[in-house]
Amino acid sequence: MKLFRILPIILAAMLVLTSCSKNGSENEIISTEKSDITIVTSFYPMYIFTKNIAKDIDGIKVINMAEPKTGCLHDYQMTPADMKKVERADIMVINGAGLESFIEKIIKERPQLKIIEATEGVELLEDENFHESENGEEDEHEEESKHGHHDHNVNAHVWVSISGAIAEVKNIAEQLAAIDPDNAEKYRSNTEEYVKKLETQRDKMLNALKDIENRNIVTFHEAFPYFAKEFDLNVVEVIETEEGSTPSAGELADKIKRIKESNVKALFTDPENVGNIVQTVSRETGIKVYELDPVVTGPEEPDLDAYIKAMDQNLNVLLEALK
Repeated sequence: MKLFRILPIILAAMLVLTSCSKNGSENEIISTEKSDITIVTSFYPMYIFTKNIAKDIDGIKVINMAEPKTGCLHDYQMTPADMKKVERADIMVINGAGLESFIEKIIKERPQLKIIEATEGVELLEDENFHESENGEEDEHEEESKHGHHDHNVNAHVWVSISGAIAEVKNIAEQLAAIDPDNAEKYRSNTEEYVKKLETQRDKMLNALKDIENRNIVTFHEAFPYFAKEFDLNVVEVIETEEGSTPSAGELADKIKRIKESNVKALFTDPENVGNIVQTVSRETGIKVYELDPVVTGPEEPDLDAYIKAMDQNLNVLLEALK
């Protein structure tokens, strides 16, 4: 009789164990079949581009590392919060061309992280403000890592021209497709859709600006050479030739003298650079200051068309300033 009482208990226990074992096995299969990918981008323009490329793809999460109000990443120091975002990521998208000076630290600490460099293979403009030391050696190290980081005598602001942005978007998409072939077709179709929008905006701007006669301008930041080249603007002077640097009184006087002699139509600054030096140059030359957006800052969660909208606003500014 005791055996008959115990047998149902043993059978019930066996069923529970079997059920647990089965569920655990199913969960293991699900977790191996469905693996989400987290992509971290270095800063705002890379975030916009990558969000467009990875739009509406299941299992792909795109996060941005630097706060969107940071601006350009020259000499940027990573925060603990930045590193936590990087630690959660499988892939990191950077601009490259020497802009992210901290990338070697990331590679050292997270060697398994896959790095996508948006400027890989893109023809870069030389930085005309790069100086050599007295013995002819470059002031900066000429180190190029296995990820193709360029020497410091190139201008990294490729994305500020729409053609440069298109090249970077295509680059990011192809490298993502190589890393994540399961979603390659979706990356490419999203990219084709976004590139068409970018090309439409570029053509609109080229057409609107084609009859401008005086194209001499001054900028307060070295972010605009690619933009100027695309839209045939002649930058006769850059006031702050290095990020965060201010010319001496003598240097500024020389720059103001050259501006006065150059039939400059307008002074252009960016939204982050509206200090006293801008007002000084405007006052001394009698030339009005306008704002151009290099698209390095924006809201936490930008629209997918944020870059295009910024460029459209830049077009309005150019038409007001130069016509």
